[in-house]
Amino acid sequence: MKLVGVVILCLAVLTAIPGFAQGNQADTNMQILRDKLKGDKKVVVAANMDLTDAEAKVFWPIYDAYQKDLQGPNDRLIKAILAYADAYNNNTLTDDQAISLTNAALAIDQEEVTMRKAYTDKLKGVLPGKKVARYFQIESKIRALVRYEMADSIPLVP
Repeated sequence: MKLVGVVILCLAVLTAIPGFAQGNQADTNMQILRDKLKGDKKVVVAANMDLTDAEAKVFWPIYDAYQKDLQGPNDRLIKAILAYADAYNNNTLTDDQAISLTNAALAIDQEEVTMRKAYTDKLKGVLPGKKVARYFQIESKIRALVRYEMADSIPLVP
């Protein structure tokens, strides 16, 4: 996997993480970074998929639909992180809020698994199995790097 693209992707996501900062500027920066993130991720995927022209013709619309569908869980994750950042910064996190945020994170994870299964079925109908597996490996590696960096930048619950 081309690490330069993954590093750019991780930096974009890390900058989009609230960094435990708030405000309209953060919202504007987040949208700019989201747009850049989408382009950078697509470059990483394209560079690593080795698609034929025929495969690319059917793969990219499915890829775009999947990325669009991922936006919902990603938005909810950012909302949960922002809620935690607010409570953390104000030292107001309650036990109930901590459980609620934990449940929200678990629901997001489950939704992503369900979507991966559905998109695996879509892709296996148009690509060889090895390329389907490769695509989800790429997605998994990117997700793991991003999640690791997020986890590293978010302090533990006090």
